[in-house]
Amino acid sequence: MKPTTFIFDMDGVMIDSEPFWQQAQINVLGNLGVPITAKDCETYTMGKRIDHVAETWYNLYDLSSSPIVLADQILDQVVFQILKNGNAIRGLTELLSYLKKEKYKIGLATSSSWKVIDAVLQRLNVASYFDQICSADDEVYGKPNPAVYLQAMKQLNSQPEECIILEDSVTGMIAAKASMAYTIVLTNNSKAPKFAIADARCASLIGVIDQLQKL
Repeated sequence: MKPTTFIFDMDGVMIDSEPFWQQAQINVLGNLGVPITAKDCETYTMGKRIDHVAETWYNLYDLSSSPIVLADQILDQVVFQILKNGNAIRGLTELLSYLKKEKYKIGLATSSSWKVIDAVLQRLNVASYFDQICSADDEVYGKPNPAVYLQAMKQLNSQPEECIILEDSVTGMIAAKASMAYTIVLTNNSKAPKFAIADARCASLIGVIDQLQKL
């Protein structure tokens, strides 16, 4: 079946926000006397919903602050940095324009909370491209459960076999594959074993366009 629908993850796919997420976690935990690194964030929390991020650190280090407080502190720092310093991933406008020209239905399905989604859409000025936007905050389970992707498909009135999902994390890739959609991973390391189950791997968003033209 020819693809009719393209669904974006957001962080690391549309906007280079992963450094903001990592620094926010480093700052918040550092204030509690717990030193973590960007590598720790990649290992334990990349691609996860904010409540799961906070619960992960709370459980790992038996923190004094509650997960709810941790989550709010991390989110506030991320939103501030997005609105001040956020930049689109190179090629985003070209990919969105290509999808519109080819009459794809375009969705956004992210682990991020609505306040982060709103900040990204405001900063990048791309809200008009999307037919449906979904947050895993509205689902019982976050990624790697496919719920947010299945919800996006439902809202877009698309079947999984019609859909292409663009992800950048292992957690998101697992969710995308579990939804039964064709899954593309955006990565500079095309041979990384951790992305072995992806249907395609692209080093850039322009490369994603090239991949779509082959389907």
